[in-house]
Amino acid sequence: MPTAREALLDAAHAALATRPWPAVRMVDVAAAAEVSRQTLYNEFGSKDGLARALVRRAADAYLAGVERALGTAGGTGDRLAATAAWTVRATRTNALVRGLLTGCWEDRLPRPACSARPVRPPGSPVPAQRRADAGPPTPAELLGQVRDRAVAALDGGCWPHDPAALAVTCELALRLALSYTLVPPHPEVAGDGAPLVRDVVERAPDSVT
Repeated sequence: MPTAREALLDAAHAALATRPWPAVRMVDVAAAAEVSRQTLYNEFGSKDGLARALVRRAADAYLAGVERALGTAGGTGDRLAATAAWTVRATRTNALVRGLLTGCWEDRLPRPACSARPVRPPGSPVPAQRRADAGPPTPAELLGQVRDRAVAALDGGCWPHDPAALAVTCELALRLALSYTLVPPHPEVAGDGAPLVRDVVERAPDSVT
């Protein structure tokens, strides 16, 4: 059974499917989550606090998917291709993730101010509320977090001893994936960026697949 906090975040996210964020009322979110308005304010402090937590949760869920993709079987090309495919899929199905990664926010979405300092990743001892209060990462910060996770996951058996080249290759793979979000392929072409990323990585100098 979800906690009151999770129920409130679920209700707020569901509300975005039917109306823009400025029209989402705190009283309606509380009612949909079957908790009191006081509980909502105790958890988030304000509507802006709810927005920050909602966007922060989307960032955390995206990063969790990145970890899963990097943990798939295969070599460097396969694992970065899986990460690229997840990135494209996440940006197509979740407008909050798309805003986080591209900086292009629809008017209907909450757009809390970005953090002025790096936000600790999921699994850190910093409580979720404090991380949410800090605001979401900028697109550059989020891309950097994904790149660093990719480097940590791939350094060793999948790559020779050149961390700098690995970091560049990981960032290149991510930016290729984002290009599929900003400039989608032709509707008749089912493109998620994975084949292109795999081909680029396997052609990269010094790569080991």
